Amino acid sequence: MPAAVSSVWALLVGISLLMAGSGLQGSLLGVRAAEDGFSALMTGVVMSSYFAGFLLGFVVVPRLVKSVGHIRVFAVLASVASAVALVHSVFVDPLVWTGLRAMTGFCYIGLFIVAESWLNDRSTNETRGQLLSVYMIVMTGSMAAGPLLLNIGNPSGFELFIAASVMVSLAMVPVSLTTYSAPKFEEQERLSLRELAKISPLGIAGCLTNGATSGALVWLASVYAGSIGMPLENISLFASASIVGGAILQWPIGRLSDRFDRRLVLTGVTIAGAICAAGAATIGAENPTLQMIAVAMVGGLAIPIYSLSVAHTNDHLKPSQMVAASSGLLLANGIGGMAGPAAAGAAMQLLGPSGYFWFPSAVMAALATFALYRMTRSAAVPSEKQGKYVQVPRMSGISARLAIRNQVDRGLARMSRR
Repeated sequence: MPAAVSSVWALLVGISLLMAGSGLQGSLLGVRAAEDGFSALMTGVVMSSYFAGFLLGFVVVPRLVKSVGHIRVFAVLASVASAVALVHSVFVDPLVWTGLRAMTGFCYIGLFIVAESWLNDRSTNETRGQLLSVYMIVMTGSMAAGPLLLNIGNPSGFELFIAASVMVSLAMVPVSLTTYSAPKFEEQERLSLRELAKISPLGIAGCLTNGATSGALVWLASVYAGSIGMPLENISLFASASIVGGAILQWPIGRLSDRFDRRLVLTGVTIAGAICAAGAATIGAENPTLQMIAVAMVGGLAIPIYSLSVAHTNDHLKPSQMVAASSGLLLANGIGGMAGPAAAGAAMQLLGPSGYFWFPSAVMAALATFALYRMTRSAAVPSEKQGKYVQVPRMSGISARLAIRNQVDRGLARMSRR
């Protein structure tokens, strides 16, 4: 493990700074939007535009990398993302912020495409699983730490925007000074959403649902916490809670899905998530500790839906199709993310702050209903024929392909030993 990590330490440092900056910036925008009188719906639209940029970058950035190279693309996108973070503090307007947030999403997906390309290039069959584990820990920990940085400055000023900008700029340093050779650009085979929907309708529905619920829970957390009167230190903790909850519950949910019909596990998780979210919507604002526990539970049940859906889809694919399918599933997740914060913002506009929880409750209940329906339409894959659950990153798609390729290789190795 130490040798594997030391080979990519520069990438991990850069990624940790990017994720911390992203977590800080997203939470800060929610706080400032409320202070400056943005409606909940408009704030949701601003947050959703991140995923619009994400989807555009998902298509465009690989072509840029192929044309001008990894290092140039990384430097340009990091510079733009750093500048955009500062511009938010100069033009406090919902329409301007919508465009800036889309640019942020475009830049971040590009940065992760480049960083994860290096990670892919540096990993071997022996180190791939270890590197992915460390990568997930770094990503999740940094993203959860980002909102806590709200406490180092005044959200009403420009200092925290500078802090977010500085972290993105500093992320360039270890990557730019690395002695790694530029990874070879690879055209990735893809399965279309239409093809995936024919193979696994529930897998696509689960990825869409996860994008919508996770996007709303994470990016509107500071908006909700501020609207019920939490002080800044509690807002920062609340914004981190759903991410931490998702990290904690991934493993036990994954273990259950390896032993039982994944559709049954997915149904149970979504029903439990819908109930927890409905219960959270009724909790009084006077109990911030209970609020944080509630959002951690909802996030803990909502976030693993993506990996569950990927695993369920892979159970219906040939090993040669799994890596190609990962891009389509990530695309579905991004589409859900583009809709989720805006829809949750609309729910908060209509129902008050509790709409923040009523939205994921309704969406997860709908997915549970669809999962029950799908169980009546086809037989379950026997548990002994199911692939292993693997926590799949939702960043550029390259790390997701790495995770799935690692799982396929391990499965083939087990078969050869038999």
